[in-house]
Amino acid sequence: MLKDLFENKKCFKLVCGAGNEDAEEVEKLVTIYSLAGCNFFDLCAKPEIVDAAKRGLERAGIKEDRYICISVGIDGDPHITKAVIDQDKCTKCGKCKVICPHDAIIELDKYKVKKERCIGCNQCANNCPQKAITMVSQLQNYDEVLPKIIAKGIDCIEFHAISTDEKDVMEKWAQINKHFDGMLCISLDRSELGDKKLKERVQKMLDVRKPFTTIIQADGIAMSGNDDEFGTTLQAVATAQLFQKANMPAYIMMSGGTNMKSIELANLCNVHPHCLAVGSYARKIVKEYLLSDDLFTNKEKLNKAVEIAKPLVQLMTGEK
Repeated sequence: MLKDLFENKKCFKLVCGAGNEDAEEVEKLVTIYSLAGCNFFDLCAKPEIVDAAKRGLERAGIKEDRYICISVGIDGDPHITKAVIDQDKCTKCGKCKVICPHDAIIELDKYKVKKERCIGCNQCANNCPQKAITMVSQLQNYDEVLPKIIAKGIDCIEFHAISTDEKDVMEKWAQINKHFDGMLCISLDRSELGDKKLKERVQKMLDVRKPFTTIIQADGIAMSGNDDEFGTTLQAVATAQLFQKANMPAYIMMSGGTNMKSIELANLCNVHPHCLAVGSYARKIVKEYLLSDDLFTNKEKLNKAVEIAKPLVQLMTGEK
């Protein structure tokens, strides 16, 4: 059971991307990382993406001890935003296309955003010299979306609650609890709230849950883990430490800027998460294989991708 993985601190979560609507890439990611020993997969809240992940598990031939989580967000949360290019301001300098880590910018007659590939990392907007790119929230109606996805068979729902609107957070949290009685995850970082307010919010959310039926995803800096450096993962460790000291009746999962250095730094700081979640870095190291059209028919290529992914997964699972 998923709960057992957390209890034994043997859980590694692959973050496919809350905004990643590319079904082909998700199927490849889940295939590679499942074979590498990953046991928990975080997906965009779309039925077709859940289907893609399940195809990946089928390709891997693994039927047990693999769990699926879907992520939903709130207005202002970066995980559910998409880049939009103002064509009147765009000068086609190409900086957005070069800097996009997910190849979501395409050049036709103009530069455009391939929506299904945009994960909301904001790098294009931050680096556009003309300020021609804005990030727009893709809001969902939970009462419409959740029943369809839950019917597919999932194990967890993650709520990205990065917002200063306390009322909206709690209303959305109540909706999620109404629809799903399984494991829930609260994803938060320190970008909007101070430590005291952050702990107060999480405690309030935990008050409506049974002990240890909730995961606290301690985010550092969302979607920032492209570099394998201690500094990149520092904030994730610090946020996990905050919640570990709070001693709340929930599991702690480190995310946001996580990489190969995350567990080493956490151990040095006497921080011991129940799970490590990795997204940007995990996708980056196998990107070459995600772009391969013959990944599923070329056994040698698939094996190489799995061998690259294994050391990252082993940081938490210990599996050889």
